[in-house]
Formats: sequence, structure tokens, C-alpha cells
Amino acid sequence: MIFTTLVLLAGLTLLIISGDFLVRGASSLALRMHISTLVVGLTVVAFGTSAPELFVSIRAALEGTPDIATGNVVGSNICNLALVLGVTSLIRPIQVHRDSVKIDWPVTMGASLLLFGIMQGGEISFWEGALFVVLLILYVVFLIRKSRKEHISRQALQDVVEVALPSNAIWKDVLFLALGVAGLYFGSEWFVGSARELAGYLGVTERVISITVVAVGTSLPELVTSVIASFKRESDLAIGNLLGSNIFNIFSILGFTSLIKEVAVNDTILGVDMLWMLSITLLVLPMMISKRVITRLEGGVLLSTYIVYTYFVIS
Repeated sequence: MIFTTLVLLAGLTLLIISGDFLVRGASSLALRMHISTLVVGLTVVAFGTSAPELFVSIRAALEGTPDIATGNVVGSNICNLALVLGVTSLIRPIQVHRDSVKIDWPVTMGASLLLFGIMQGGEISFWEGALFVVLLILYVVFLIRKSRKEHISRQALQDVVEVALPSNAIWKDVLFLALGVAGLYFGSEWFVGSARELAGYLGVTERVISITVVAVGTSLPELVTSVIASFKRESDLAIGNLLGSNIFNIFSILGFTSLIKEVAVNDTILGVDMLWMLSITLLVLPMMISKRVITRLEGGVLLSTYIVYTYFVIS
């Protein structure tokens, strides 16, 4: 069991590092091709930061463990809005941007309800995955057009997503890209395999492992980034970023995964975890509307909700 846990941690570490390599290499190559910083930030970087979750879900689906594929996404979305947002606002109250209320939250809730409706059929099919991918493309196009209309500055973009400047040698970009893809491949193999073995050792279902260990593990980058931003008093965009991450999780991860292989839906994930995800997403709305600030008290409520949910899942 100790060895399995070490392999799990090694896989997680490799996933996080490789995701960063992928973003660096791909964004630098894209900028060399004279694609605007805005487009790179909202496409290449956004997809790159979701790459660890995507590789984990695809690997899980291909290896016949669909509970890890869906539990990873549902658990990560719960983790983002309850754990990450809760901890971040406990450190410092978070200002809520108007667009987060008018655009980000409705799209997040709409995507969540659509996923819940599709799951009623017992699986996410190829065509339903295709629908997710189409909606993802439309969402990204909308973000790009909206940002251009608002004449977003380079500095403003870097507040949302960190876009590295091109390196001084193209071979470095290619090397970063290759290392990123290879690392994601092997990292997902180690992570999913050891998570499955860990579930067997502990005598719990793959759903429990995916909702807790896998989801928290793949959400660590968001947690670390948000906490650092909060300490630097730069957490104003945290909630918009977390809502955007939830949208990408549903549309890109489950979309691309089900294009490769149809994903079966666990009845417990549908009847329990999805309801928690929808409830927590709904809970965040009045906090966002009230004085446009998520206070420390509200952060405590979110964190407590996550603790109760995790206890409920484990017990």
C-alpha cells in the first residue's frame, strides 16, 4: 500500500509538472506563429491547464474505470467551488466581478444541468460528447470576441492566465511540448492505476477514490494558484477563473473523453454527487450577489460544506 501511495503521488507530481511544460511549449509555439496573446491565453493555456484532468479521465475510460472518469470531473467541480473558493476567501474576502454573476455563473449552472440531464441516460455517448465539444468551441469563441470588444490589455490578460513569452530557441518549445505530452501520458497511467489499486486496498469503491483523492489531486494547481493570489491581494478574479474551470471540466474533459470512448454513469454519482455539485453551485450565487463580495464567513460555510460532503462520501 505504501508503494501504491508513492506511485500515486509520483503520478500526480508528473501530471502537474507535465501540464506546465505543455502550456509553456504550446503557448510559446503559438506566439511564434503570430497568434495573439489573447487567443493563446483563452485557448492554448486554458486547454493546457485542464490537460492533467483530461488525460486522467481518458485513461480511466480506456481502462474500464468510468467512475474515475466522471468522478474526477464532478469531484473537481465540487472541490473548486467548496474547497478552493472556501479556503481562498477565508484568507481574504473576494471581490466578485459583474461578469462572473452575469456570464460565468449562468454558463456554469447551465453546463452542470445539461450534464445532469445527459447522465440520466446512463452514459455519455459519442454524440453527447460531440455536443459538449461544440458548446466548448462556442464558449471559447464568445470569450475571445467579448475580450476583443472590451479591448483587453496584455496586463489584464496576464491577470487571468499567465502567458509565457516565446523562448529564444524553437527547439526548447518543441522539447517542452514533447516532455509535457509524454509526462501526461505516463503520469495519468501511474495515477489512475495506483488510484484503482488504492481503492482495492482500502476496500472502498472507485467512486470514493475518484471523488476525494483524484479530484483533490487534479485540483491542487487551482488551489495553490488561488491561495498565492489571495496572499498577494490579487484574488479578485478567482471566482471567475474557478467557474471557468468548471465549464472546461464538463465540456472539454467529458466531451473529449466520450468522443474516444462512451462513458458509463454510476447511479450513485448521478443521484448523490451530481446533486451536491448542483447544490454547491447554487449556494455560491447568493454569496456572489450579496454586496459582490464573498466574505470570510461565507468562505467558512463553503469549506464546512466540503468537509461535510467528504465525510458523507467516505462514511
